[in-house]
Amino acid sequence: MLGMIHNYKIHNYNKVLAMKDSVSNIEQKTGANNCKNFDHNSFGKHPRRLRVVGAAALVLGSIALATQSAQALSPLGFVNGITSSGGVGVSKDILYGDEPLQDLDIYYPKPLAQAMKAQSTINNDYPMVVFVHGGSWESGNKEQYAFVGQSLAQAGYVTAVINYRKAPEHVYPDYVEDAAQAIAWSIENATSLHADPSRVAVMGHSAGAFNAVAAVTNEDFLAPYGIKPTDVATVIGIAGPYSYDFRKFSSASAFPSDATPDQVMPDRQIKGAQPPYLLLTAEKDKVVHPTNALKMTQALKEAGVTVQTGEIEGASHATIIGAMAPPLRWVNDVRAQVVTYLDTMLK
Repeated sequence: MLGMIHNYKIHNYNKVLAMKDSVSNIEQKTGANNCKNFDHNSFGKHPRRLRVVGAAALVLGSIALATQSAQALSPLGFVNGITSSGGVGVSKDILYGDEPLQDLDIYYPKPLAQAMKAQSTINNDYPMVVFVHGGSWESGNKEQYAFVGQSLAQAGYVTAVINYRKAPEHVYPDYVEDAAQAIAWSIENATSLHADPSRVAVMGHSAGAFNAVAAVTNEDFLAPYGIKPTDVATVIGIAGPYSYDFRKFSSASAFPSDATPDQVMPDRQIKGAQPPYLLLTAEKDKVVHPTNALKMTQALKEAGVTVQTGEIEGASHATIIGAMAPPLRWVNDVRAQVVTYLDTMLK
């Protein structure tokens, strides 16, 4: 029996190692750049309206025990397929904006989901996490990262897993603006979600880590919604490309053709008082070089920001997020590090 268990783990581990890295293809690729002009100084001039979710909008019909949907042959589908919901609840396809892909799913800890379903009095406010997925700004969706929402909900966090607009149709700063809008929406609607608006963390992986960090480090992104970076309790970046010359890689299609790294990289766009940060890297990352986190850390520290860093031993660019799934916690300790940090900062 022990041998069977060992073989099962090795078989599944090989599948995990085969997961497509979320920042796809560091090699060059050809293709036209669909670009748009951007102007940071225009941010905040016109206050934007957020969609508000009242308690009545979170009707019991929208709360369901999380179940797994079939995603045949997809590596992320595999991770979702072996991840038990653990009894957490989920509200699907909630709009945080008016544009396509500006929606999110909310995952609720089991006790909260049960109380909501039973229409019981809920006296506790939960901490909250907003998660932004990776995919080289071109691919991925919230359904593929359901396992992250379930994992964090199982750890006691109301969790928003968001969609955002993608390249090449939408280039920088569109996807960062979407992350900022989803963050602001989450803070503004936290009470209706039985979460504490003063205990909202933001977390992202790969391109999603870029989005999450960029949306908070530059106060101009949150300003249109009347939110400050310090209204976010903390930010966790996992294997994010915060400081590189995108013009030399296939990801150039996600940025304006006339943009430079100095204009868009988060390590050069720190503006306003900041919350604490945790930046994690993968020991065996072949996609995003660790110098990205080193430069981001240095820039934050020079701005007087509290930063913690960590390297996930044995992790690749894919498994550093894949192992957030509870059944894969044996692959590496990213989940333990993330949850321990969140517990320290938010509970």
